[in-house]
Amino acid sequence: MKYIRKCPECGSINLTYDEQRGEIICNDCGLVIEEKMVDTGQELHGQFEKGEKKGRGGAPLSMQKFDRGLTTNIGEISDIYKLEGGQTRKFLRLKKWQERVSTSIERNLRLAMAELRRVASFLNLPNVVKDEASRIYNFVLQRGIVRGRSMESVIAACIYAACRSYSIPRTLDEIANASDIERKEIGRTYRFIMRKMGVKVKPSSPKDYISRFASILHLSPKTQNQALKILKKAEVSELTSGRGPAGISAAALYVSALLNDEKRTQREVADVAGITEVTIRNRYKELIDRLGIEDKLKIKEAEEKKKK
Repeated sequence: MKYIRKCPECGSINLTYDEQRGEIICNDCGLVIEEKMVDTGQELHGQFEKGEKKGRGGAPLSMQKFDRGLTTNIGEISDIYKLEGGQTRKFLRLKKWQERVSTSIERNLRLAMAELRRVASFLNLPNVVKDEASRIYNFVLQRGIVRGRSMESVIAACIYAACRSYSIPRTLDEIANASDIERKEIGRTYRFIMRKMGVKVKPSSPKDYISRFASILHLSPKTQNQALKILKKAEVSELTSGRGPAGISAAALYVSALLNDEKRTQREVADVAGITEVTIRNRYKELIDRLGIEDKLKIKEAEEKKKK
């Protein structure tokens, strides 16, 4: 295989790539230009069973697996029963002993990672959040920080922490619904873990919820942009401080939808945000009173009456 590049010694372009040694050699002066090169292509030599990939390795390492995917498990049941009788019994004994000699941490991680994948799949979270949640759980488990607390509540708290770290909006109510753990318990465990780890996570911003809520409610980009402008004004007026980000975000979307003739009921918006209609009404009143939106809504209503 020829590479079009010059030899630094003689300036020749008569070069050869040696696949066996992983070297680039100048054919004129014999200089080894590069050596120990890694071939990232697929392995084409050797015997492979039909349908088997000619890849060089197994699955990539993953924090979502209790052993990061490195443990070699003694034969699967379907493979074991292909052996002769004596060999089958031998491998079954070995398989049983492999499970017995695993440590308590390994057994805990095996169950915890399965629970983490289940909850994360229910919440439709990306892999980067799953890996971060797995890393946090590994950290607190190895140091015995959460001893005495239920595995499910710790997993839910780790997922919530990972979502906050990557600014992916998921409310405590959503995580509680996915994990069947009480909202208060998840919140307590989350605060305990963050305090023990010495990590300070920034409060959720109402802006983070706009795109997801708008997508579920099928609102236009124009409505989303206006909702963001309303939130910006609300921040300047200090309407967002001390209030739940999901509630103020839902109220801003509700107001924006009214202004853009994309009406949604308070019940619809409340269900999407996981809050009550009372919260929507309270935040709605605060926004229209403090930001001077009430006049715009009255003009809108008057125009609609004229059309009718």
